[in-house]
Amino acid sequence: MMKSLIVDDEINVRDVIRFLGQWEKHGITNILEASNGQEAKTIIEKEEPEIIFTDIKMPGTSGMEMIEWLDSISYPGKVIFITGYNDYSFMRKAIKYSSFDYLLKPIEEEPFNHVLSEAVESWKQDEAVRCTKEGEDVQKLRIDQTLTAACMGEDFSYELIESSLPLAEQYEMTLLSFYHMHQPDSYMEALSKQLIQQALGRVFKLHHDHNLYLVLTICDEWLTAEEWMSKQLDIPVRLVSEKVISSLHEIPKAFQHLQAALETHRYRTIHKLNDLDAARRIKDIVSYVDTYYMEELSLERLSNLFFFSREHISRKFKQESGISLSKYVTKLRINQAKHWLRQSEESIYSISLMLGYKDEKYFSKLFKKEVGQTPFDYRNEMNPQIASR
Repeated sequence: MMKSLIVDDEINVRDVIRFLGQWEKHGITNILEASNGQEAKTIIEKEEPEIIFTDIKMPGTSGMEMIEWLDSISYPGKVIFITGYNDYSFMRKAIKYSSFDYLLKPIEEEPFNHVLSEAVESWKQDEAVRCTKEGEDVQKLRIDQTLTAACMGEDFSYELIESSLPLAEQYEMTLLSFYHMHQPDSYMEALSKQLIQQALGRVFKLHHDHNLYLVLTICDEWLTAEEWMSKQLDIPVRLVSEKVISSLHEIPKAFQHLQAALETHRYRTIHKLNDLDAARRIKDIVSYVDTYYMEELSLERLSNLFFFSREHISRKFKQESGISLSKYVTKLRINQAKHWLRQSEESIYSISLMLGYKDEKYFSKLFKKEVGQTPFDYRNEMNPQIASR
């Protein structure tokens, strides 16, 4: 069942189109009408017609403005212009915004139905491609989720992972880690496609951490993947490889081994940063700390996120901000504590917890060291009404 929309400010034109069209022959069971572009937009949003016939010049929103809107929302339907103006400038703009075809008034039956037939077939072909792509995306998501569950030690479908890989007695597992502000998906999809086509393995996106990917290749073929990354990647990646498994049931233990190696900096790197990228990344680290200062921010965590050693981050952070990381975080937390003490009725215990301090006494001692007063005395001075409650 398909729908078609006829948009024209002249009712007699809409009547002619409705009469001439061989609708049922092409599976169109619902014919909608609109007298202007704005009315058409409302119908399109509600009914989602597959085929749209529209006049170019109409009062209010024109057909050209409407197709610009359709193009901006990537509308999948087919648009055919109907116009009495044999003006190529209109047609050039229509082509730019992906109209399917155009017809000149007065409309004749044979050319109209020819265009209708071609538009319907084109839409069906596009829809088949969309459905295939959606099906592939859903299947890929299921496989990646299953592999993630396996890595986390949860129950997983052995058969689903096995069906996604070339048959082999052993596989090499490689863990890839990307800088969190980069976008590696397109690279990893291309690598996975290459490995699948050559029946060498597959790339899996780990859903518990968007920076991590796991690559499974048949033995002695990891080098093919690494050579591809060396040539195609223009962003740095850390990798831990050469963990061989004889059964997919070994995935959880093997992943733990690779992750431990990554966290203890036993990795190799492809594509190191240049000086400009490195300078930008230090600014990213400061910005990250400004945002997440109430969370645990160890040098170890920042090292894993930003692809620098702990020593490098410590040294460069002090150069950038003027003080050490720990003092910088303390300053941000104390400033936030002062704001809450002045403006809110949160207890001192709650404030200490929200700032990441589990020990209220430690927080109070730190606050007094930085401010010269205990949190209670500070609140009593700044807002005695809250302190007395």
